[in-house]
Amino acid sequence: MAADITFIEQAAPIDEYGRALYAVCRSILRAYIDSLSSEDLTDLHTPLEKVRMRQFAKVARLERDKGIRGDGFEWAVHEAILGGEPKVTQLVSQAIRRASQYVSDTAPNSILFGQERAKFLGFLDAVVDGAGADAYLLPQGRGKPFQFGPWVAVAAQGHSAEDQLNARIKKIWKTDLFLSATGDARHFAATIKSNFAQLEGGPGLRIGIVPESVDRGNRSGVRYDSNTGLWIVTLDDPNGFMGLYNDAYHAIARAICTLGRHQIPPYYVKPSAKAQRIQEQIETYPEAFIHEIEGALDEAAQQNLVVQTHTMIGVNAPSWLHVKQMAPKVISPKPEIH
Repeated sequence: MAADITFIEQAAPIDEYGRALYAVCRSILRAYIDSLSSEDLTDLHTPLEKVRMRQFAKVARLERDKGIRGDGFEWAVHEAILGGEPKVTQLVSQAIRRASQYVSDTAPNSILFGQERAKFLGFLDAVVDGAGADAYLLPQGRGKPFQFGPWVAVAAQGHSAEDQLNARIKKIWKTDLFLSATGDARHFAATIKSNFAQLEGGPGLRIGIVPESVDRGNRSGVRYDSNTGLWIVTLDDPNGFMGLYNDAYHAIARAICTLGRHQIPPYYVKPSAKAQRIQEQIETYPEAFIHEIEGALDEAAQQNLVVQTHTMIGVNAPSWLHVKQMAPKVISPKPEIH
Protein backbone atom coordinates (compact mmCIF):
# COMPACT_ATOMS: atom_id res chain seq x y z
CA MET A 1 0.00 0.00 0.00
CA ALA A 2 1.51 3.33 -1.08
CA ALA A 3 1.75 6.12 1.48
CA ASP A 4 -0.23 9.34 1.22
CA ILE A 5 2.05 11.79 -0.54
CA THR A 6 2.39 15.50 0.21
CA PHE A 7 5.27 17.89 -0.39
CA ILE A 8 3.68 20.75 1.58
CA GLU A 9 5.43 21.60 4.83
CA GLN A 10 3.18 23.75 7.01
CA ALA A 11 6.09 24.87 9.19
CA ALA A 12 8.14 26.08 6.22
CA PRO A 13 5.97 27.85 3.62
CA ILE A 14 7.72 28.43 0.32
CA ASP A 15 8.30 31.56 -1.74
CA GLU A 16 7.21 32.36 -5.31
CA TYR A 17 10.27 30.72 -6.87
CA GLY A 18 9.77 27.58 -4.80
CA ARG A 19 6.16 27.20 -5.86
CA ALA A 20 7.03 27.76 -9.50
CA LEU A 21 9.71 25.07 -9.14
CA TYR A 22 7.08 22.56 -8.03
CA ALA A 23 4.94 23.45 -11.06
CA VAL A 24 7.79 22.99 -13.54
CA CYS A 25 8.88 19.74 -11.86
CA ARG A 26 5.30 18.50 -12.30
CA SER A 27 5.44 19.36 -16.00
CA ILE A 28 8.77 17.58 -16.48
CA LEU A 29 7.50 14.49 -14.70
CA ARG A 30 4.45 14.49 -16.99
CA ALA A 31 6.80 14.65 -19.98
CA TYR A 32 8.58 11.56 -18.66
CA ILE A 33 5.23 9.80 -18.22
CA ASP A 34 4.32 10.86 -21.76
CA SER A 35 7.52 9.20 -22.99
CA LEU A 36 6.61 5.79 -21.53
CA SER A 37 5.75 3.34 -24.28
CA SER A 38 3.46 0.32 -24.15
CA GLU A 39 6.62 -1.80 -24.45
CA ASP A 40 8.01 -0.14 -21.31
CA LEU A 41 4.83 -1.06 -19.42
CA THR A 42 5.08 -4.62 -20.70
CA ASP A 43 8.70 -4.85 -19.53
CA LEU A 44 7.60 -3.59 -16.11
CA HIS A 45 4.64 -6.02 -16.23
CA THR A 46 2.56 -3.25 -14.67
CA PRO A 47 -0.33 -1.08 -15.90
CA LEU A 48 0.42 2.64 -15.92
CA GLU A 49 -1.74 3.46 -12.90
CA LYS A 50 0.24 0.93 -10.82
CA VAL A 51 3.76 1.98 -11.85
CA ARG A 52 5.78 3.01 -8.81
CA MET A 53 8.42 5.72 -8.78
CA ARG A 54 11.27 3.23 -8.34
CA GLN A 55 10.06 1.14 -11.32
CA PHE A 56 9.54 4.26 -13.40
CA ALA A 57 13.08 5.47 -12.68
CA LYS A 58 14.48 2.22 -14.08
CA VAL A 59 13.06 2.84 -17.58
CA ALA A 60 13.04 6.66 -17.75
CA ARG A 61 14.99 8.11 -20.68
CA LEU A 62 17.82 10.35 -19.50
CA GLU A 63 20.27 10.34 -22.41
CA ARG A 64 20.63 13.63 -24.24
CA ASP A 65 19.84 12.10 -27.64
CA LYS A 66 16.50 10.67 -26.44
CA GLY A 67 14.85 14.09 -26.59
CA ILE A 68 13.37 14.15 -23.08
CA ARG A 69 14.84 17.56 -22.29
CA GLY A 70 13.02 19.01 -25.28
CA ASP A 71 9.81 17.16 -24.38
CA GLY A 72 10.04 18.48 -20.84
CA PHE A 73 10.52 22.01 -22.13
CA GLU A 74 7.45 21.65 -24.33
CA TRP A 75 5.30 20.45 -21.41
CA ALA A 76 6.70 23.12 -19.09
CA VAL A 77 5.91 25.97 -21.49
CA HIS A 78 2.42 24.59 -22.18
CA GLU A 79 1.54 24.25 -18.50
CA ALA A 80 3.16 27.58 -17.62
CA ILE A 81 0.74 29.23 -20.05
CA LEU A 82 -2.26 27.37 -18.62
CA GLY A 83 -1.10 28.02 -15.06
CA GLY A 84 -0.61 31.75 -15.60
CA GLU A 85 3.17 31.89 -15.07
CA PRO A 86 3.98 35.55 -15.95
CA LYS A 87 7.56 34.75 -17.05
CA VAL A 88 5.98 32.98 -20.02
CA THR A 89 2.49 34.41 -20.48
CA GLN A 90 3.60 38.02 -20.90
CA LEU A 91 5.89 37.20 -23.81
CA VAL A 92 3.46 34.76 -25.43
CA SER A 93 0.69 37.38 -25.28
CA GLN A 94 2.95 39.85 -27.07
CA ALA A 95 3.73 37.32 -29.81
CA ILE A 96 0.05 36.48 -30.36
CA ARG A 97 -0.94 40.14 -30.64
CA ARG A 98 1.91 40.82 -33.07
CA ALA A 99 0.87 37.85 -35.18
CA SER A 100 -2.61 39.40 -35.49
CA GLN A 101 -3.67 42.90 -34.48
CA TYR A 102 -7.29 41.74 -34.22
CA VAL A 103 -6.74 39.13 -31.52
CA SER A 104 -8.40 39.66 -28.12
CA ASP A 105 -6.35 41.32 -25.40
CA THR A 106 -6.86 38.46 -22.94
CA ALA A 107 -4.62 35.90 -21.24
CA PRO A 108 -3.05 33.37 -23.61
CA ASN A 109 -4.29 29.80 -23.87
CA SER A 110 -2.45 26.69 -25.05
CA ILE A 111 -3.46 23.33 -26.52
CA LEU A 112 -0.79 20.64 -26.51
CA PHE A 113 -0.43 18.94 -29.89
CA GLY A 114 2.50 16.94 -31.26
CA GLN A 115 1.42 14.50 -33.98
CA GLU A 116 3.29 11.65 -32.27
CA ARG A 117 0.61 11.71 -29.53
CA ALA A 118 -2.28 11.19 -31.96
CA LYS A 119 -2.12 7.44 -31.32
CA PHE A 120 -3.24 7.93 -27.71
CA LEU A 121 -6.88 7.19 -27.01
CA GLY A 122 -8.90 10.41 -26.85
CA PHE A 123 -5.99 12.71 -27.69
CA LEU A 124 -7.28 14.13 -30.97
CA ASP A 125 -10.80 14.58 -29.59
CA ALA A 126 -9.35 16.46 -26.61
CA VAL A 127 -7.41 18.80 -28.92
CA VAL A 128 -10.45 19.62 -31.06
CA ASP A 129 -12.77 19.98 -28.07
CA GLY A 130 -10.23 22.23 -26.35
CA ALA A 131 -10.26 24.63 -29.26
CA GLY A 132 -14.06 24.77 -29.57
CA ALA A 133 -16.49 24.25 -32.45
CA ASP A 134 -15.91 27.71 -33.97
CA ALA A 135 -12.10 27.65 -33.79
CA TYR A 136 -9.96 28.24 -36.85
CA LEU A 137 -6.30 28.35 -37.82
CA LEU A 138 -4.81 31.66 -38.85
CA PRO A 139 -1.72 31.13 -41.04
CA GLN A 140 0.46 33.82 -42.60
CA GLY A 141 -0.72 35.69 -45.69
CA ARG A 142 -4.06 36.59 -47.18
CA GLY A 143 -6.96 34.25 -47.67
CA LYS A 144 -9.65 32.54 -45.69
CA PRO A 145 -8.72 30.96 -42.35
CA PHE A 146 -8.93 27.20 -41.95
CA GLN A 147 -11.47 25.41 -39.79
CA PHE A 148 -9.59 23.94 -36.85
CA GLY A 149 -10.96 20.41 -36.37
CA PRO A 150 -10.81 18.93 -39.90
CA TRP A 151 -7.34 20.25 -40.71
CA VAL A 152 -5.84 19.32 -37.35
CA ALA A 153 -7.16 15.78 -37.82
CA VAL A 154 -5.23 15.62 -41.11
CA ALA A 155 -2.08 17.13 -39.54
CA ALA A 156 -2.16 14.43 -36.85
CA GLN A 157 -1.03 11.95 -39.52
CA GLY A 158 2.42 13.56 -39.44
CA HIS A 159 4.80 14.10 -42.35
CA SER A 160 2.76 11.84 -44.60
CA ALA A 161 -0.10 14.38 -44.40
CA GLU A 162 1.76 17.12 -46.30
CA ASP A 163 0.26 16.13 -49.65
CA GLN A 164 -3.24 16.44 -48.14
CA LEU A 165 -2.67 19.82 -46.48
CA ASN A 166 -3.34 23.15 -48.17
CA ALA A 167 -0.18 24.95 -49.32
CA ARG A 168 -0.68 27.70 -46.70
CA ILE A 169 -0.67 25.19 -43.81
CA LYS A 170 1.53 22.45 -45.23
CA LYS A 171 3.79 22.33 -42.15
CA ILE A 172 1.24 22.45 -39.32
CA TRP A 173 1.92 18.77 -38.63
CA LYS A 174 5.09 20.11 -36.92
CA THR A 175 3.00 22.06 -34.42
CA ASP A 176 3.79 21.55 -30.72
CA LEU A 177 1.20 23.97 -29.29
CA PHE A 178 -1.84 25.76 -30.68
CA LEU A 179 -1.88 29.19 -29.06
CA SER A 180 -4.79 31.61 -28.75
CA ALA A 181 -6.11 34.40 -26.60
CA THR A 182 -8.69 33.20 -24.07
CA GLY A 183 -12.14 33.31 -25.65
CA ASP A 184 -10.78 34.04 -29.14
CA ALA A 185 -11.46 31.63 -32.01
CA ARG A 186 -8.16 32.43 -33.76
CA HIS A 187 -5.44 29.81 -33.18
CA PHE A 188 -1.77 30.09 -34.07
CA ALA A 189 0.46 27.07 -34.66
CA ALA A 190 3.59 27.25 -32.51
CA THR A 191 6.78 25.20 -32.60
CA ILE A 192 8.97 24.78 -29.51
CA LYS A 193 12.67 23.91 -29.46
CA SER A 194 14.98 23.66 -26.47
CA ASN A 195 17.87 24.30 -28.90
CA PHE A 196 17.60 27.54 -30.89
CA ALA A 197 19.71 26.11 -33.74
CA GLN A 198 17.02 23.49 -34.43
CA LEU A 199 14.17 25.99 -34.85
CA GLU A 200 12.46 25.71 -38.25
CA GLY A 201 9.52 27.53 -39.75
CA GLY A 202 7.20 26.56 -42.57
CA PRO A 203 3.76 27.28 -44.06
CA GLY A 204 1.18 27.40 -41.28
CA LEU A 205 3.62 27.87 -38.40
CA ARG A 206 3.40 31.34 -36.84
CA ILE A 207 5.23 31.37 -33.50
CA GLY A 208 8.48 29.82 -32.26
CA ILE A 209 9.42 29.47 -28.58
CA VAL A 210 13.06 28.95 -27.62
CA PRO A 211 15.44 29.54 -24.70
CA GLU A 212 17.83 32.47 -24.72
CA SER A 213 21.24 31.56 -26.15
CA VAL A 214 24.48 33.11 -27.42
CA ASP A 215 23.25 32.78 -31.01
CA ARG A 216 23.18 36.12 -32.76
CA GLY A 217 20.03 38.10 -31.98
CA ASN A 218 18.54 35.45 -29.71
CA ARG A 219 18.06 37.64 -26.65
CA SER A 220 15.06 37.44 -24.35
CA GLY A 221 11.91 39.06 -25.71
CA VAL A 222 9.74 38.85 -28.83
CA ARG A 223 10.91 39.52 -32.39
CA TYR A 224 10.07 38.60 -35.96
CA ASP A 225 12.55 36.40 -37.80
CA SER A 226 12.38 36.72 -41.57
CA ASN A 227 14.46 33.55 -42.12
CA THR A 228 11.89 31.28 -40.47
CA GLY A 229 8.82 33.49 -40.91
CA LEU A 230 8.10 33.13 -37.18
CA TRP A 231 7.39 35.46 -34.31
CA ILE A 232 10.02 34.20 -31.90
CA VAL A 233 9.49 34.17 -28.14
CA THR A 234 12.87 33.89 -26.41
CA LEU A 235 12.66 32.94 -22.74
CA ASP A 236 15.17 34.59 -20.44
CA ASP A 237 18.12 32.53 -19.17
CA PRO A 238 19.10 32.34 -16.34
CA ASN A 239 17.02 35.02 -14.60
CA GLY A 240 13.70 34.14 -16.24
CA PHE A 241 11.85 30.96 -17.08
CA MET A 242 14.87 29.05 -18.41
CA GLY A 243 16.76 29.33 -15.13
CA LEU A 244 13.66 27.94 -13.44
CA TYR A 245 13.31 25.13 -16.00
CA ASN A 246 16.96 24.07 -15.80
CA ASP A 247 16.80 23.98 -12.00
CA ALA A 248 13.66 21.83 -12.03
CA TYR A 249 15.02 19.53 -14.75
CA HIS A 250 18.17 18.81 -12.76
CA ALA A 251 16.08 18.04 -9.66
CA ILE A 252 13.84 15.53 -11.45
CA ALA A 253 16.74 13.97 -13.38
CA ARG A 254 18.84 13.50 -10.23
CA ALA A 255 15.91 11.94 -8.37
CA ILE A 256 15.46 9.49 -11.27
CA CYS A 257 19.20 8.74 -11.27
CA THR A 258 19.12 7.96 -7.55
CA LEU A 259 15.96 5.81 -7.58
CA GLY A 260 16.79 4.08 -10.87
CA ARG A 261 20.45 3.59 -9.92
CA HIS A 262 21.69 5.36 -13.02
CA GLN A 263 25.07 7.06 -13.13
CA ILE A 264 24.93 10.28 -11.12
CA PRO A 265 25.70 13.42 -13.20
CA PRO A 266 28.90 15.39 -12.46
CA TYR A 267 28.93 17.35 -9.20
CA TYR A 268 28.87 20.67 -11.07
CA VAL A 269 25.56 19.77 -12.74
CA LYS A 270 23.24 20.01 -9.78
CA PRO A 271 20.11 21.93 -8.84
CA SER A 272 19.87 24.84 -6.44
CA ALA A 273 19.29 24.22 -2.74
CA LYS A 274 15.54 24.77 -3.18
CA ALA A 275 15.37 22.31 -6.07
CA GLN A 276 17.50 19.81 -4.15
CA ARG A 277 14.82 19.79 -1.44
CA ILE A 278 12.26 18.75 -4.06
CA GLN A 279 14.67 16.08 -5.30
CA GLU A 280 15.01 14.74 -1.75
CA GLN A 281 11.23 14.78 -1.26
CA ILE A 282 10.72 12.66 -4.38
CA GLU A 283 13.46 10.24 -3.33
CA THR A 284 11.63 9.73 -0.03
CA TYR A 285 8.79 7.89 -1.82
CA PRO A 286 10.31 5.17 -4.05
CA GLU A 287 7.25 2.93 -3.60
CA ALA A 288 4.68 5.64 -4.35
CA PHE A 289 2.77 5.48 -7.63
CA ILE A 290 4.02 7.99 -10.18
CA HIS A 291 0.57 9.58 -10.45
CA GLU A 292 0.71 10.23 -6.69
CA ILE A 293 4.06 12.01 -7.03
CA GLU A 294 2.62 14.00 -9.94
CA GLY A 295 -0.41 14.96 -7.82
CA ALA A 296 1.74 15.98 -4.85
CA LEU A 297 3.84 18.26 -7.06
CA ASP A 298 0.66 19.84 -8.47
CA GLU A 299 -0.72 20.36 -4.97
CA ALA A 300 2.51 21.98 -3.79
CA ALA A 301 2.51 24.32 -6.80
CA GLN A 302 -0.77 25.86 -5.65
CA GLN A 303 -0.08 26.29 -1.93
CA ASN A 304 -0.19 29.66 -0.19
CA LEU A 305 3.06 31.61 -0.10
CA VAL A 306 4.91 33.74 2.41
CA VAL A 307 4.38 36.69 0.07
CA GLN A 308 1.93 36.03 -2.75
CA THR A 309 2.25 38.19 -5.87
CA HIS A 310 -0.07 36.23 -8.14
CA THR A 311 -2.23 33.14 -8.02
CA MET A 312 -1.20 30.03 -9.91
CA ILE A 313 -3.98 28.13 -11.63
CA GLY A 314 -4.19 24.38 -11.19
CA VAL A 315 -3.24 22.45 -14.32
CA ASN A 316 -4.83 19.03 -14.55
CA ALA A 317 -3.12 16.34 -16.59
CA PRO A 318 -4.88 15.65 -19.92
CA SER A 319 -7.08 12.56 -19.80
CA TRP A 320 -5.15 10.78 -22.55
CA LEU A 321 -1.89 10.89 -20.55
CA HIS A 322 -2.95 8.14 -18.14
CA VAL A 323 -4.70 5.68 -20.48
CA LYS A 324 -1.73 3.93 -22.08
CA GLN A 325 -2.01 0.17 -22.25
CA MET A 326 0.67 -2.48 -22.03
CA ALA A 327 1.72 -3.96 -25.35
CA PRO A 328 0.41 -7.47 -26.07
CA LYS A 329 2.58 -10.14 -24.53
CA VAL A 330 4.70 -11.73 -27.22
CA ILE A 331 5.30 -15.46 -26.92
CA SER A 332 8.45 -16.29 -28.83
CA PRO A 333 9.64 -19.80 -29.71
CA LYS A 334 12.36 -21.37 -27.62
CA PRO A 335 15.70 -20.55 -29.25
CA GLU A 336 17.73 -23.38 -30.69
CA ILE A 337 21.43 -23.05 -31.38
CA HIS A 338 22.98 -25.67 -33.60
